[in-house]
Amino acid sequence: LQHDGSVTVVGDPTEGALLVSAIKGGVDPTVAATEEPRIAEIQFSSERKRMTTVHAKGNQRIAYTKGAPDVILALCDRILIGGRVRALTPLDRNEVMRANDAMAVSAMRVLGFAYRQLGPKEHAGEHVEHGLIFVGLQGMIDPPRDEAGEAVATAQQAGIRVLMITGDHPLTAGAIAKELGIVGEMMNGQQIDKIKDLSKVIERVGVFARVDPAHKLRIIEALRKKGHIVAMTGDGVNDAPALKSADIGIAMGRSGTDVAREASDMVLADDNFATIVAAIRGGRAIFDNIIKFVTYMLSANLGEVLTIFGGILLGFPLPLTAVMLLWVNLVTDGLPAIALTLERPEPGIMTRKPRPVDEGLLTRRRALRICIVGIGIALATLLAFWWRLGSGVEKAQTMAFATIVVMEMARVFSQRSESMTTPQLGWLTNQWLIGAVACSVLLQVLAVQWGPLQHVFGTVGLSWLEWGVALALALGMFVLSQTLILFKPTRE
Repeated sequence: LQHDGSVTVVGDPTEGALLVSAIKGGVDPTVAATEEPRIAEIQFSSERKRMTTVHAKGNQRIAYTKGAPDVILALCDRILIGGRVRALTPLDRNEVMRANDAMAVSAMRVLGFAYRQLGPKEHAGEHVEHGLIFVGLQGMIDPPRDEAGEAVATAQQAGIRVLMITGDHPLTAGAIAKELGIVGEMMNGQQIDKIKDLSKVIERVGVFARVDPAHKLRIIEALRKKGHIVAMTGDGVNDAPALKSADIGIAMGRSGTDVAREASDMVLADDNFATIVAAIRGGRAIFDNIIKFVTYMLSANLGEVLTIFGGILLGFPLPLTAVMLLWVNLVTDGLPAIALTLERPEPGIMTRKPRPVDEGLLTRRRALRICIVGIGIALATLLAFWWRLGSGVEKAQTMAFATIVVMEMARVFSQRSESMTTPQLGWLTNQWLIGAVACSVLLQVLAVQWGPLQHVFGTVGLSWLEWGVALALALGMFVLSQTLILFKPTRE
């Protein structure tokens, strides 16, 4: 689109680049389209690696073909030089391919161009793509975004292999891969065809060039055979089978076709690889927060169950009443646990290797930690209950009630991470957690010390000493939780 002397490219970037190049060369695309209207088209495909359009020029018809230089050159038998058409010699072919390689090694995408005069009634078909007159080459560069290299490095650091799969010339693909930091050998489509079992070499290949849709399916199959989870990006109609076959198909939202988007599991709105890496980081943080929530709630509830069960076994009166247990679960456990799900990503989250595919939320180590913490909660609560049992059942129940709540409020801070990174996270960075703990503590103090709520919960007021004992037990529980982290690796 041209407006006020400026040109805006809309649609396919390659086609847009060619139009801009034509305008810079003094060609008006609007005038050209009027003088030589398009009457037929042979569409581009990954297998053909070329596209042809047929145009009417007076009583004549002309076929214009563009595509991969080696493919176009193979269809030509003549060449246009200095306004004259002559036979295409082997020397000409070598010179063209040297020029192609020189541009490709500079990370340029190179297209070859040719044409052919057709008969006045000749219809479009692949036969018009033979006996062409070679016109020349054009190189264009689509530089990676500034953040792409950093995103690739981050992904590799996180244990994610980044492979480049492209239809471009191997030299172009290699130059771009080097710029982005993609490591591994290079393989082209012809080499893939010669390998019976691609999985035997897939681990050492980082770049696949001159591939077609069938090759992409074989690459996905080979990666899966080696135990990998495969995410595939794509934008064209021909990418749809690979997007559908991959564990996670990611279509381009801007440049992608409707077919590609329909075949995908997700759509990348900004067509930016860095956004995928950011989504992985966010996904890891969400998974971590789910684990924090689950382990915190399970250990807390296990502690409450064991407190009641242990009191019965020891012959004590009921350590906690039903209304006290309801209060603990709905108010003091609920608010802090929900706040844990809002924890920000931990430092180093993108330096961890991916977790095993078959790893669930509750691993054996997490289950062991839950059991130890649950037993610790029960023992501390029963100790506080026994300590004040001589002052009456209500006093003992109130002491147990206050102790178990204060312990949960202290222990929630050790649940912010499965590693010793809580100081790195910052003690005050999760404002929701601070607010939830403050609210729960205030409500608990009111439930114990305020007359109207004492009648509801059957509590009696506690002294400063008794609150101090509850805080000391809570501190001990925090130390226990942190100590368990020291003997537990981040990833199992």
